[in-house]
Amino acid sequence: MQHFRFIRGVGSALALSTALTAGAALAQSDITVAMQLEPPHLDPTSAAAGAIDSVLYSNVFEGLTRFMGDGSVVPGLAESWDISGDGLTYTFHLHDGVKFHDGTAMDAEDVKFSLDRARAEDSANAQKALFAGIADVAVVDPLTVQVTLSEPNGSFLFNMAWGDAVIVAPESIEGIKQTPVGTGAFKFAEWVQGDKIVLEKNPEYWGTPAKLDKATFKFISDPTAAFAAVMAEDVDVFSGFPAPENMPQFEADPRFQVLVGSTEGETILSTNNKQPPFDNVKVREAVAHAIDRQAIIDGAMFGYGTPIGTHFAPHNPAYVDLTGQSAHDPELSKKLLAEAGLPDGFETTLHLPPPSYARRGGEIIAAQLAEVGIKAQIVNVEWAQWLETVFRGKNFGLTIVSHTEPMDIGIYARPEYYFQYDNPGFQELMTTLNATTDPAKRTELLQQAQKIIADDYVNGYLFQLAALSVAKAGVQGLWSNAPTQATDLTAVSWAE
Repeated sequence: MQHFRFIRGVGSALALSTALTAGAALAQSDITVAMQLEPPHLDPTSAAAGAIDSVLYSNVFEGLTRFMGDGSVVPGLAESWDISGDGLTYTFHLHDGVKFHDGTAMDAEDVKFSLDRARAEDSANAQKALFAGIADVAVVDPLTVQVTLSEPNGSFLFNMAWGDAVIVAPESIEGIKQTPVGTGAFKFAEWVQGDKIVLEKNPEYWGTPAKLDKATFKFISDPTAAFAAVMAEDVDVFSGFPAPENMPQFEADPRFQVLVGSTEGETILSTNNKQPPFDNVKVREAVAHAIDRQAIIDGAMFGYGTPIGTHFAPHNPAYVDLTGQSAHDPELSKKLLAEAGLPDGFETTLHLPPPSYARRGGEIIAAQLAEVGIKAQIVNVEWAQWLETVFRGKNFGLTIVSHTEPMDIGIYARPEYYFQYDNPGFQELMTTLNATTDPAKRTELLQQAQKIIADDYVNGYLFQLAALSVAKAGVQGLWSNAPTQATDLTAVSWAE
């Protein structure tokens, strides 16, 4: 925002009035937010790419419930709900007067369409398991929808806050990947692929209006270019800044504010559990003991990150610290490889997507694995290639990725998931967890789940990704923490 200084006794009332008018005209009402990854398309209900939610979650698309910056789940398009005594029926009462950005009304029929589409046999939803427990979705009246579950699910309202569960409309679903139509405080305006996505304020928003008139998301993948763009003030915010070594410089510069928070991002060395030799638990354990987590955090993230020993966020009250179970021990690693019949080690691939934690961390991990005889051939891939080759194709040995979805330990109950872990006992435990609503019992079950996957060394558990963002000093209302992968601009403004 422009600030004007007036010299006492100079000029007239007219001059003062003119200056104030100019100041008001120059008051900033738009923002440019940079991110490292560009979305592959703009449908959050049919892709695993978190970059889609980073731009669109809450800004353009909304669900029945939503996450707030502190991780709490609050009402979204549903203003309230009733839960039957047996925990099987959720009756959602929708806000009245909600419109999609194309002017069509959002009502119970759209909720039914969205949930039925997500749980359909041919659904492309990356988190289809969130909807698997839904037995029926019924329209009671235009503002009331009844969802019946096949069994009680203590996480159901939490699940409905995910970006994969946003409400979409049949009228606009065909073009959603290129021209998304939601109900949010911003509406989609333009996508220049390889450069930017532009959102504009939705003047007919049903809730609290956005304070900004326009938001431009710029995509800058290179860490050096990211630093240059921030220093030149070409961008107002860089969400998920990719070069943590620059943070002290930003902290010392009064032009900027640095936001350091926690994320739901378990950064892991994902392992293809069905590909030999990783189908042998001794080999997976050997990989785990070859890794020096702190060296990766210091070398790739410049100290930002919390070591983890299982797939669970340390800030969660149910977290169990299991890092000691997979402590750095190269000699034990070699011993385990010999016991597995691989005294000379083996060769594999290490697919690295673009984020800095993967590319930088991957170089360090490859060197650590080489010390115990595991030769990991680094394959740098773009995000679309990673989704096609690794996530969908399961054609990999090792890869590094940060799982930014909230409370997602349930993915280990899905044998078809890309790391292909198949443990009937774990699957049964997750079924029990889903049917459990008592908080103390849920904590106990979650702790058991953490221990099982740590005991099975399903993946190499590295660290919880820190949320690192840098913004101009005048920007206010940004999330510090990242309870889901989102850059929620609905309450962001410039300081007066």
